[in-house]
Amino acid sequence: MIKHTSAKSQKKIRVAITHGDFNGISYEVIIKALRDNRLLEMFTPVIFGLSKVLAFHRKNFNFHDFNYHIINHTGQINPNKINILNLTNDQIDIDFGKSKKEAGSYAIEALERAIDSINEARADVLVTAPLNKSNIVSDSFPFAGHTGYLADKFKSSQVVMLMVYQNLRIGTVTGHIPLKDVPGTITEDKIASNLAVLERSLKRDFAIPKPKIAVLGLNPHAGDDGVIGDEDKHIIYPAILKAKKQGSLVYGPFPADGFFGSGEYTKYDAVLAMYHDQGLIPFKTLAAGHGVNFTAGLPIVRTSPSHGTAYNIAGKNIASADSMREAIYLAIDIYNNRRTFDENSANPLQVET
Repeated sequence: MIKHTSAKSQKKIRVAITHGDFNGISYEVIIKALRDNRLLEMFTPVIFGLSKVLAFHRKNFNFHDFNYHIINHTGQINPNKINILNLTNDQIDIDFGKSKKEAGSYAIEALERAIDSINEARADVLVTAPLNKSNIVSDSFPFAGHTGYLADKFKSSQVVMLMVYQNLRIGTVTGHIPLKDVPGTITEDKIASNLAVLERSLKRDFAIPKPKIAVLGLNPHAGDDGVIGDEDKHIIYPAILKAKKQGSLVYGPFPADGFFGSGEYTKYDAVLAMYHDQGLIPFKTLAAGHGVNFTAGLPIVRTSPSHGTAYNIAGKNIASADSMREAIYLAIDIYNNRRTFDENSANPLQVET
C-alpha cells in the first residue's frame, strides 16, 4: 500500500531537548549534535535549560559557530533557529564531574517544562539528556530516573525501556532494581504485558507489520529444563506460549550467552531480556556508543542517549555526540511512523496519488 501523506505531515517537527545534569557532558553533546545548521531544515530544536551554562560551554569549548535564540516561554519559539528556553537568569556555578543538588533541581525543572510544552502542543517529541539519579531523588520526586517519572506522569500502566541501535532493539522486563530482587519480580503477567507493549511499539513506532520477538531466559542455559532454576520453564515459557496463542510471533526462552554469541539476535526485530545487565551489556557492546534509549508505551515520543552523565570526562571536550544525535533522529522517525500508522488506521483505504 502507498502511504497517504497529509499536509500536516509536512510541518517541521519541534524537538524538546532537556539539558539533564549540567555538571556532566549534556551541554557538550547537545551543542555538538546541533552544530550543523542544515539540521534546522529538518526540525526545530528547543533546549530546556540555562542560557548562561550554554554560553559558558560555547566559549569554553570554542564553539563560536554555534548560535542560538534565547526564549522565556514556548510562544517565542523561532522555527528556523536553535532555541533555548531559559529556566533562570540566576548565577549558576558549574562544577564538572560533581553531583550537586542544584543540578538535579534544574534537571527536573527542565523535564517538567518540556513535558508541559508537549501537552500544550508547543513541541512534538522529547529528547532527554542524562541526569544523575543520586541528586534528583527527593520526597517531591521519588523516581530513580526518567522512565518511572514519565510512566507516572502520563498514567501509563506499562512501559518498556527499549534500547535501539539500527535493527537491534532490546527491552527489559525489570529495570533499575537490585539483582537479588529480579526473580521475585518476574511474573507471567508481567512478561506478557511487556510483550504486548513491545509488539505494539514495533508495529506503530518502527513500522514493522509482523514483528518477531525473542525472549531470553532468566537462568544460565535458560534453566536447562529446570535443572538450573525453574523460572524459565514455569514462568517465562507459559508467557511466550500465551502470546503465541494470541497470534504473536514470539520465541524462546533463549540462553542469553549463546543467543548473542552466535548472532541469533540478528534474526529478530526485538529482544526481551529479563533484567537490566542481561540486555544492556550486549547492547552497549554492539552499539558502541551509538545506542538510544526509547520509552515504549508512552503516549508521547521520548528518547535519550544510551550513556549517562559521564562525570569522568565532563568539561574535557572529548565526549561523542553520536548517541545524542541518534536520539534526536530516532525521535523524529518514530513521530513520523506513529503519524503514518494512525492516519492509515483511521483511513485504511486512503492512499497517496
